[in-house]
Amino acid sequence: MREISVPPLVDVAPDSNVTDLLLRQAAKASNPALFSRLDKSGQWEDIRATEFLADASLLAKGLMASGVAAGDRVGIMSRTRYEWALIDFAIWFAGAVSVPIYETSSPSQVAWNLGDSGAVAAFGETAQHEDTIRQAAASESLTALKNVWQLAGTGLDEVRAAGAAVSDEELEARRGQATLKDIATIIYTSGTTGRPKGCELTHGNFVELSENALATSLGSVVHDGARTIMFLPLAHVFARFISVLAVAAGTTVAHTPDVKNLLPDLQSYRPTFILAVPRVFEKVYNSALTKAEDGGKGAIFHRAADTAIAYSRARQAGKVGLGLKLQHALFDRLVYGKLRDAMGGRVSHAVSGGGPLGERLGHFFQGIGLQILEGYGLTETTAPITVNTPQLIKIGTVGAPLPGNAVRIADDGEILTKGVCVMNGYFHREDLSADAFVDGWLRTGDIGRLDEQGFLTITGRKKEIIVTASGKNVVPALLEDQIRADALVSQVLVVGDNRPFIGALVTLDEEALPGWLHRHGLPASTSLAEAAENPVVTAAVQDLINRANRSVSQAEAIKSFRIVTADFTEASGHLTPSMKVKRGQVMKDFETVIEEMYTAKRPTHA
Repeated sequence: MREISVPPLVDVAPDSNVTDLLLRQAAKASNPALFSRLDKSGQWEDIRATEFLADASLLAKGLMASGVAAGDRVGIMSRTRYEWALIDFAIWFAGAVSVPIYETSSPSQVAWNLGDSGAVAAFGETAQHEDTIRQAAASESLTALKNVWQLAGTGLDEVRAAGAAVSDEELEARRGQATLKDIATIIYTSGTTGRPKGCELTHGNFVELSENALATSLGSVVHDGARTIMFLPLAHVFARFISVLAVAAGTTVAHTPDVKNLLPDLQSYRPTFILAVPRVFEKVYNSALTKAEDGGKGAIFHRAADTAIAYSRARQAGKVGLGLKLQHALFDRLVYGKLRDAMGGRVSHAVSGGGPLGERLGHFFQGIGLQILEGYGLTETTAPITVNTPQLIKIGTVGAPLPGNAVRIADDGEILTKGVCVMNGYFHREDLSADAFVDGWLRTGDIGRLDEQGFLTITGRKKEIIVTASGKNVVPALLEDQIRADALVSQVLVVGDNRPFIGALVTLDEEALPGWLHRHGLPASTSLAEAAENPVVTAAVQDLINRANRSVSQAEAIKSFRIVTADFTEASGHLTPSMKVKRGQVMKDFETVIEEMYTAKRPTHA
């Protein structure tokens, strides 16, 4: 199959906007809890739709009184927290446009987002964020930026007080100005390939995509009474869309800004579904495996994992044998139940996006009773173009298009898309917008294929395809994903463009390393630098590479690798906030290591 188009299931009134989703919930007799937050005693406190609506309206009035006009841009620089969503809706009620900024952004990055968007105001979570915003504004002479408020201090009270004289009628007139065609937010790309571009996402993108998603069996996961906890950055389009989707459905959303607190928060809040990027699920699996091996129960865990995968595969094929059922029931008591309990005990589904999950991991979680609904999308597509749903799922793929969306595979394998999910274009960049579309279809830059049922599989990123000196095309992700799935490894970068062979840079998982070393008869105190040169460690990494190499041809196989002692992190500038590797930055910073790998006269690791 080369093309699939799924007609919309829901028609949305063209004069509506995102705020109507909130009004719909507030008008319900049940007055659903849309959010939960921790009170001073550490208990989760529900915030009803009417309460959220009242506060968002007060803040919107304050924005209006402070000079924020319809269509003006307002920045939000904060970790994931309840006030993020509150400010987002207040900006929309004031008829303005939200501009998310990652809270880890440098002053120059902040200046670019605020300056390029022409923001007239901004919110910073803490005094440090406020200082960063003001520093950025001063350094780049951002004269349009008139107001900067703080979320953690008294800033929100100041905004509320400022709007005391604005009437309900004035607010309603402003709120109702935006239609589906108007811009709701400008989200800047993560900048893995040059300067971030501002994606114009409309009210229609959010509303039509949400309504059509809920009309599928996703509505059995995200619904009134369901609960989720948000820990991904709300500055990222994936979390942002789910946040709006939850309001559309009447789902209760909690927030945790620090992933270090995720486990206790999951156990106290007890969500019914979660969303995460693939690296989080890899970490969950590897942490469970490491804990089992450290406790002398590694063999049991491996058998349990193999059984879960086999059970899931058999269910997908439509036939589970009696012996497999009995084994699965046994391991459900011994292993799977404990894993579910660690996530709160009520999680039945997870939504995964931001990168490929992998078939094995998908089957593992499905087999333990956590169905992962893997999807695919970009900032430019308001997140999901395709997604697996409870009733239409094929593990190992990223699902079929959501209603209202279409996918086409170009002659060179590039995935093209159009539909209710696709952005207006890039803000003030008509040249880039023109390049992004061909005959009305958005070029995604990703390579993939459609099967006979319309399920999409991602095989690589067009710009990341490596062409060796002999002219062989290599897709790095095919190798990287397999190697990185092991608990010993943190990150992998396959290299070899215009080189005689394929190589790789590998970093070790600092958290998992001590336990791994102890189990392999090495001192747990061994440093990363020492481990990188240890023959036992390098042999283990070589084994992982050998396994990955079996999935590709000899010309595509990794012939040499180097273990580098500095991990690729967001703080180091090598990962985006959604945990994607900035390939160009890594290759620049580790140029010496890469050159040594290709010029070394001594035997390589391979």
